[in-house]
Amino acid sequence: MAAAVDYNGNPASTSSTGGWTSALFIIGKGVEMAERFAYYGITSNLISYLTGPLGESTAAGAANENTWSGAASSLALVGAFLADSWLGRYRTVLYSSFLAFLGLGMLTLSATLPSLKPPECTKIDSEIVSCPSPSTFQVGFFFFSLYLIALAHGGHKPCTQAFGADQFDTRDPAESASRSSFFNYWYFGVCTGTISAQLVLNYIQDNYGWALGFGIPFVAVGIALVAFLAGRKTYRYLPVATESPFVRIGQVCGASLKKRWRMHSTRFDDAKETLLPDESSQCGLLDHAEPHEISSQSNIKMSEEEVTSLARLFPLWSTCVVYAMVFAQPPTLFTKQGSTMERHIGSGFQIPAAALQSCISITTIAFLPIYDSFLVPFARKFTGRPSGLTMLQRIGTGILLSVLSTVLAALVEMRRLKVARDSGLVDRPDITVPMSIWWLAPQNILFGISDAFATVGLQEFFYDQVPDCLRSLGIALYLCIFGIGRFFSGFLISIIDRVTGGKENGWFANNLNKAHIDYFFWLLAGLGFASFVVYLRFAKSYVYKRKVR
Repeated sequence: MAAAVDYNGNPASTSSTGGWTSALFIIGKGVEMAERFAYYGITSNLISYLTGPLGESTAAGAANENTWSGAASSLALVGAFLADSWLGRYRTVLYSSFLAFLGLGMLTLSATLPSLKPPECTKIDSEIVSCPSPSTFQVGFFFFSLYLIALAHGGHKPCTQAFGADQFDTRDPAESASRSSFFNYWYFGVCTGTISAQLVLNYIQDNYGWALGFGIPFVAVGIALVAFLAGRKTYRYLPVATESPFVRIGQVCGASLKKRWRMHSTRFDDAKETLLPDESSQCGLLDHAEPHEISSQSNIKMSEEEVTSLARLFPLWSTCVVYAMVFAQPPTLFTKQGSTMERHIGSGFQIPAAALQSCISITTIAFLPIYDSFLVPFARKFTGRPSGLTMLQRIGTGILLSVLSTVLAALVEMRRLKVARDSGLVDRPDITVPMSIWWLAPQNILFGISDAFATVGLQEFFYDQVPDCLRSLGIALYLCIFGIGRFFSGFLISIIDRVTGGKENGWFANNLNKAHIDYFFWLLAGLGFASFVVYLRFAKSYVYKRKVR
């Protein structure tokens, strides 16, 4: 780990900077909880806005939500590049927060100003008669605001978490142990912000309007931005490398490709033999780089290590994409499931359909201290490892639990369809299916436990297993799993919708009592189990990065 400095550029003092004081400030008082509050305040109920005021079909709304969430996660690569090559993590977080504040302000205006918000539906005796379509400008302004927030999210997510983890020096045994726990409590803080959004904002959006539902996150991010700036003198800062690690990686790859091209063009008898990669290398391409093709011998060694470490992660990265496709269902199809079911508590209060996603975050919050305080010591007795389970064992457990969660979702949807048929509601989507929304709680709770294993494990794994100078990129790679998973989920929904009959009779028909999202859940469960088997193969052969003291 590079030597950290304080706000004034002097060597950071362990007594006055960093550690839990700074980390908890970043999690609890700074931008992270507010950013989660804002992000999930939008994404958890976005499908309701898309299929409501914007008038999109169920399939189009789910695909658009997945595309937006996928872009927000995938843009983390851009944020990581800026942080590791130019701005540094602190400034990237700061500028991204300003951008999020701007985007949320515009989103609030899109639901407030008459010229920007979609026209309201015409009702007669509380029954909707007609819903005028929003103008192209209104739709465009809304999506521009939305993707501005996605761009801010891309800069914020990889850097805030890495910046928080930077507050612990792994060369210090006590701080190294604390950093492992940091990822648990980081996610604890993330889930706290998420629950607040799902329980409070979703209710406000459903009952008091979207202007207030978008305006509250706008104010929250503004307050958090001020708090983050106030704590700037307590943080530890890692200097940005004088030469971009991305440039060094590009030099190695370019030099290796040129070398290979020359070797392919030669006709010497030993050419074929020299083209074979060294078995001791985990990335045979790197063996063909020559010293004179890169700026210095030290750069060659570091760049080869950087490229090799990233190449080793790709097989595991790719097998986790299906898990991310499962992860995309709670804010989309799980929410649409709930919107058709009985949601009243007592005589007057109705639970927002999106609010049941809070079961995931509540379960994760409840389970993480149990994991840290009980499961880790218990597993330690058998494995002898300080962390109890390895990072890959933790991730694999979460992936398997997510498959079980999807199976449960399919079974519940099959029952919901049966209740709708037995009640004569197949052609009456306007009438609530007489089945409690709490039937969806078990699949969300199981997914919350899965989240505590897999998502936290992925965060730590991709932060820990990349070179120190590429920590932001490591977090970005983790986030891109969910970005690519969202894209694949949206793409798969769009293809299946076209093949199976569209919005009238397809798997994702607007009338969910005629739809078959249970088929889609079974498909995801099968894909998830297959990817789990492949994951086990790669995890078994993976060699962890050696720690440098």
